[in-house]
Amino acid sequence: MQMNDSREIEAPRETVWAAILNPDVLKECVPGCTELTGTPDEGFEATVVQKVGPVKATFNGQVTVSDRVEPEKVTLSGEGKGGAAGFAKGDANVRLEEIEPGRTRLHYDVEAKVGGKLAQLGSRVIDGFAKKMADQFFTRLQEAIEGPAEESEAPEAEETPGDKKKGWFKRMTGA
Repeated sequence: MQMNDSREIEAPRETVWAAILNPDVLKECVPGCTELTGTPDEGFEATVVQKVGPVKATFNGQVTVSDRVEPEKVTLSGEGKGGAAGFAKGDANVRLEEIEPGRTRLHYDVEAKVGGKLAQLGSRVIDGFAKKMADQFFTRLQEAIEGPAEESEAPEAEETPGDKKKGWFKRMTGA
């Protein structure tokens, strides 16, 4: 399964770069991630719970960071084992292009593979799931960086405890 896309983010390239390598951001952005520890230099360990079709599994795995050219490109490679459900692995090649000061175009090419019970679900189910996961990850990344649109900004009181508001990474770094 291969997919690619791009999106424009209202933030400087350096801010987007920092977010991609931040473990707190990664934990918030990976759908189903319950735990993520580590550093970009040593790699990350993650626990992700996902349901793919009728198969629900907890994947324990590693994410490595390679091909780093700050703040232009990076490759995130992950592999997780889900016990009887099988395994999932994939690579995301991310490129950051400054469109203008304060705006960045993020390009991504993702390749994903599965094995075991998951592979028996068929390519249509797997392809749809992989696309959904990639879209969710990059949408959450964009929301963590950009923050809310002016007119849709909700009052603090409506925030659910534990939920991070849009733009939390940008506010945290003061970018």
